[in-house]
Amino acid sequence: QVQLVESGGGLVQPGGSLRLSCAASGSILFTIHDMNWYRQAPGKQRELVAAITRGGSTDYADSVKGRFTISRDNAKKAVYLQMNSLKPEDTAVYYCNTKNPLQSYRDYWGQGTQVTVSS
Repeated sequence: QVQLVESGGGLVQPGGSLRLSCAASGSILFTIHDMNWYRQAPGKQRELVAAITRGGSTDYADSVKGRFTISRDNAKKAVYLQMNSLKPEDTAVYYCNTKNPLQSYRDYWGQGTQVTVSS
């Protein structure tokens, strides 16, 4: 089993910043995992926000390019999402995700952390 625990969400004004963290634990060989951040706003489908491969390559949704940065710390088994210039449309529950290559790419999700951008 793999456990993912997110933290760092909260209420922030438009234009502000937040840094989300995701700590992985359990039966995970973290260095071989690609890691992802998804978000889900009320009434909308869950969408991929940012991804980082085990080699450190990154990819972003068009809506967050230039504002969000994903990074990882293999020693800490953690992945981060630095969010700058936040907009009200970034309001959502943010989820950490990985697919375990040692379990036929079974999906694992964290419990989510709420990000609210409002004045």
